[in-house]
Amino acid sequence: MKTLIFAHRGASKYAPENTMPAFELAYQQGAEGIETDVQLTKDHIPVLIHDERINRVTNKTGFVADYTYDQLHTLDAGSWFSKKFAGTKIISLDTFLHWAKPKNMLINLELKTNVIEYKGIEQLVYQLIKKYDMLNRIILSSFNHETIARCKEIDSSLTTAFITSTKRADLANFANQLHASGLHIKYRLLTRNQTKMAAESNLYTGCYTVNRPHQMMRCFKLKCYNLFTDKPDLALKTRKLYEDNIIY
Repeated sequence: MKTLIFAHRGASKYAPENTMPAFELAYQQGAEGIETDVQLTKDHIPVLIHDERINRVTNKTGFVADYTYDQLHTLDAGSWFSKKFAGTKIISLDTFLHWAKPKNMLINLELKTNVIEYKGIEQLVYQLIKKYDMLNRIILSSFNHETIARCKEIDSSLTTAFITSTKRADLANFANQLHASGLHIKYRLLTRNQTKMAAESNLYTGCYTVNRPHQMMRCFKLKCYNLFTDKPDLALKTRKLYEDNIIY
């Protein structure tokens, strides 16, 4: 089994996270998947941004939920990263899925409901996935176990993953109770025993955020289903070294 390389918020080491330049670059570099974050605007449009506040990645301040999509779309979401990305926009999930549809990539949508409980976000996201007929290419993930449960209630065939950065002995059992398909764990939680327990519970293991070659090698050795990295180009090169038995 080959560990799949997912670009974390796109190729976010080289372009502003969760924007079209980062997604385009991830695709060009050969990433097999893209991970991105979904929040809701004031007018209930799913948009791609990691933080609940827009302060860090735009030229304005406040909560995503306090802006309409049209208002958000006027903001500069690129200059914080580099002047060459000035004018880069926050995009909607609809726009992103339209772009991703013809590309041979898997998509991980993290529903950001662990701080703000965006009512109805699961159904809104599901409707867009159905619109583009991409159910078989989407993973829905969240730190919020209630969101995972709601996704499964909407459609039991959805691929879902529970995300955690917290060590707990019953993690695999807990994910099973949610009828999750996988566990996305922080790199420091990655152990042989953890992946073994997950596999015994018919759960796949994904690992985040993995940016160093020795960390990537460990994910490959422990047979993670996927890893999430800001540097998909480096991960692909490192995987090739692993496959050629050049291990370090």
